[in-house]
Amino acid sequence: MFEAKAIATDDKATLYAELVQQARGLLAGEPDMIANAANFSALVFDAVPDINWAGFYLFDGKELVVGPFQGKPACIRIAIGRGVCGTAAQTRETQLIRDVHEFAGHIACDAASNSEIVVPLVKADGSLLGVWDVDSPSVARFDDEDRKGMEALCRVFMATLA
Repeated sequence: MFEAKAIATDDKATLYAELVQQARGLLAGEPDMIANAANFSALVFDAVPDINWAGFYLFDGKELVVGPFQGKPACIRIAIGRGVCGTAAQTRETQLIRDVHEFAGHIACDAASNSEIVVPLVKADGSLLGVWDVDSPSVARFDDEDRKGMEALCRVFMATLA
């Protein structure tokens, strides 16, 4: 049985380094993507401070469809190129949004969200799996350290697909 260790640090680099190690342990040996996505979402939601939603939108060949997540109920479908998630999927670049209310076309699934980070999930063959989406009720919650940390976490998740 996996047991998460409390991560007591205000240093984001240390927080993410420890979280990457915990994610590796949590996902090790489990081949089921949905099970891993569910546990990954729960791990991040529990460990990262000041967030109100963490989860996956999976690409079904046409659009993004909500997958395993932690937080309030979410938008079910998002068009590629629409909102922060659709933009990350289309550009294949991490979107770090300081204030979602200043992002043209932002989709407000949870009115409490004020900042967002979305990491595109691209398979080894270059095809899109989906996106990893994390929201916060605080404006300017995410910075470059969060981008590096979330991208590192996503690499751990994507390695389970190989």
